[in-house]
Amino acid sequence: MRILLCSAVIAVCAPLASDFAAGQSKLEGSRPNIILVITDDQGYGPVGRHGHPWLKTPNMDRMFDSSVRFDRFLVSPTCSPTRSAVMTGRHPMRNGITHTILERERLTLDAVTLPQMLKKAGYTSGIFGKWHLGDEEPYQPHNRGFDEAFIHGAGGIGQAYDCSCADAPDNSYFDPVIRHNGSFVKTKGFCTDVFFRAALGWIEKTKDRDQPFFAYLATNAPHGPFLAPESSKKRFLDAGFTEQQAGFYGMIENIDDNVGRLLDQLDKWKLFENTVVIFMSDNGMTGGGSGKLGQAMGTTGDGTKMLPYNADMRGLKGSPDEGGVRVPFFVRWDGHLKGGQKVERIAAHIDIAPTLAALAGVDVPGEQVEGRNLLPLMLDPEAEWSDRTLVTHVCRWKTGDNPDNHQWERFSLRNEQYRFVNNKELFDMKADPSQTRNVIDQHPEVAAEFRKFYEQWWKDTKPLLVNESAPMSPTRPFHELYRAQLKSGGIPNWE
Repeated sequence: MRILLCSAVIAVCAPLASDFAAGQSKLEGSRPNIILVITDDQGYGPVGRHGHPWLKTPNMDRMFDSSVRFDRFLVSPTCSPTRSAVMTGRHPMRNGITHTILERERLTLDAVTLPQMLKKAGYTSGIFGKWHLGDEEPYQPHNRGFDEAFIHGAGGIGQAYDCSCADAPDNSYFDPVIRHNGSFVKTKGFCTDVFFRAALGWIEKTKDRDQPFFAYLATNAPHGPFLAPESSKKRFLDAGFTEQQAGFYGMIENIDDNVGRLLDQLDKWKLFENTVVIFMSDNGMTGGGSGKLGQAMGTTGDGTKMLPYNADMRGLKGSPDEGGVRVPFFVRWDGHLKGGQKVERIAAHIDIAPTLAALAGVDVPGEQVEGRNLLPLMLDPEAEWSDRTLVTHVCRWKTGDNPDNHQWERFSLRNEQYRFVNNKELFDMKADPSQTRNVIDQHPEVAAEFRKFYEQWWKDTKPLLVNESAPMSPTRPFHELYRAQLKSGGIPNWE
């Protein structure tokens, strides 16, 4: 019997059946190429196969059909926290992250990142798009294990705050300036198209080398401002959507077009049998451009009302409820994983690094082992799998506040059956996935167990909140670097 720390809960791992154990053993250490596509603020609902009544996502649907899909995959309510968990395999707060700005978005320098783990197995790694784990030089991805870094700054293109978190000055979603391996370049086209083009170009150069690659393709779409190519917005504008709404949904359909180009190219290069392809989002659907739930935004050609859709879940981005943290998670690996299978066990962002590390044949550092290796469930969705408790906290308290004053607010705890919210609500997620009936009075013993667990978890986690007292940076590094390069030699065109 082996004891694992899983999302800050002790879980007993039951033995697997011999055939699946053999299959898992064969895959562990096989060193496949890895492509991880993560979208920004899309959430679970805006995918055709998830029941969306009018959004067209044929290529995400292709991934759905050809993948093992985790239907209860849980992340954090906002972006930097999720990204830190993907990179480390442990809870964002234990990575020091309690915000998306104000120096509280920086991934602690004590952490070993996923590309650093994979490098031990001979991988080369590239990031294309959004990093959002620190804009000061020690925190940048080219100093955290990535060999190729093609990124914007801050949490979105053009963002700038009164701290280090800021993109290049006056940047735009169209023809954005990108930091490429430490130097700025001027690109042409819409940002999502640019990121996919850069990733595919790098993969083409890398694919025939005698080493596996890890491509982390992190779009900043459909994060606001909600801007998309005119061709992607047209059908929504024609249906009566506002510019903002048309931008949001147009961005998603543009992402889908790019996912299609990625899949087609991998097929052309005959890479699918040696490449794991993952598609996910970083948090629940944003309420910004998606429209107000229950309120029509436009009509289809036959007059049907077009309503926002979030799969009947409570909550959106920034919420500790299911709708704030449940996202698509599709894993395709032709010839090794059986496509079309659905996993109904809860899984989470903290499980990604341990799973990919296992495929590479390397270990996650002991102090970071919170997530689980998902390979048993990928091979058999009905595999023995012990229950666990996953912690969600929105954080984002005012800088300088004592975190203890916010322990019991904007949080939830989730196991296979229940979600415990804000210390006063308990939902049976199997019987009531939309969280409409509070059953805390019927099950006080369940709430008591959650409280006991959470008290210990908070006590263990608080010493790791290393960014809470960090001084605010007096400069914006991307601004300073951009201006220095502009003065010394200018910003060259990319490609």
